[in-house]
Amino acid sequence: MNSRISLLLVGSLTPLLLGGCMRARVDESRELSTAIGRDESVVVLAKPQIEGAGAEGEFIDCVGKRLAGRGKSIKVTSNEDFTDQLFPWFEPGTVPARPEGLTAVLAQPGVSEQIASTGVRYIVWLDGGTRKTDGGGSLACGAAPGAAGCIGFGWWEKEAAYEATVWDLKQAKSAGSVGANVTGTSAVIGLILPLPFVARVQGAACDRLGEQLRSFLAGTSQ
Repeated sequence: MNSRISLLLVGSLTPLLLGGCMRARVDESRELSTAIGRDESVVVLAKPQIEGAGAEGEFIDCVGKRLAGRGKSIKVTSNEDFTDQLFPWFEPGTVPARPEGLTAVLAQPGVSEQIASTGVRYIVWLDGGTRKTDGGGSLACGAAPGAAGCIGFGWWEKEAAYEATVWDLKQAKSAGSVGANVTGTSAVIGLILPLPFVARVQGAACDRLGEQLRSFLAGTSQ
């Protein structure tokens, strides 16, 4: 009887947890027209620490993979290769904080030629992070001879907020920015076995931001 009640409860809660558990918003601000060529590429870097904390390395890699994905893909240059070839001009302590500072960097001997050799036309600076914003409930687990289990209900809310600023290296100007904000509620139900329902907000933010950036760079976004 108890197991039947547990199954009925899980069945009634599952649609509530899985349906509408995430909310997403994507914003775009354009300053220059963009139309990346087939022989041009993009590099995705963490925003300089002087202006922000910078995005996580795994998120940077995720956005790069989305840009270089199937379909209307965009050529992406490895951030390690780019910073190594442009050393020390794009290291965290020397990179210009604003696009206007690119003019001084490009005026340095050999820098423009080195950038041209990489094929990189646009730099995508990523900033932001994922954080827990709320939570509650109570979940207790225990074990005894011949039995073990959990009972209760716990939940937490996370927010993934990221902004990508796009610099055009040819014009030494900012082309605009794209932002993604995803919030989601996850939960764990304790009905003998703990049953987790996780809202993967960071992955959703990567998908949304990557798709919007692809349209932005191709010049097809509205």
